[in-house]
Amino acid sequence: MTEQHQTKAEYGPSIPPKPVPIPDEASRPFFAGAREQQLMLQHCSACGRWFWPVKTRCPACWSAQVSWSPASGRGTLYSFVLMHQLYHPAFASELPYIIAEIDLEEGVRMISTIVDCPPEQLRIGMPLEVTFEQLNAEITLPKFRPAVAAEREH
Repeated sequence: MTEQHQTKAEYGPSIPPKPVPIPDEASRPFFAGAREQQLMLQHCSACGRWFWPVKTRCPACWSAQVSWSPASGRGTLYSFVLMHQLYHPAFASELPYIIAEIDLEEGVRMISTIVDCPPEQLRIGMPLEVTFEQLNAEITLPKFRPAVAAEREH
């Protein structure tokens, strides 16, 4: 049996830890914000565009006047896939999981994981909100879940 088809039970107690991203100088503000439960995006002071992934210049006007700002953390589901294939043993207990493209209110499309929602309840265009998973003392990752209706009105 190949690694892609093994389950958590087949690995026993020696399941390796999840791989974690390693922040670099450019992405450090994103990860610092996530540790504080805040979704951070880059924003261009020259033209007002929000963008992701990390860039040194605005992709719209090429200005270098970019800074990190808190995002609303709200968006809608653009597309998704239900991942059944195991690519790393640390994720075996999470199969199947949902990988999604989320259109944030700021006009940015971000790829993340959907949590707290059975796959059969997913609907394109459904409102989502950010939540965070702390992987270790340094790394926290944004994930998304269905938005609470009362919070969407504010």
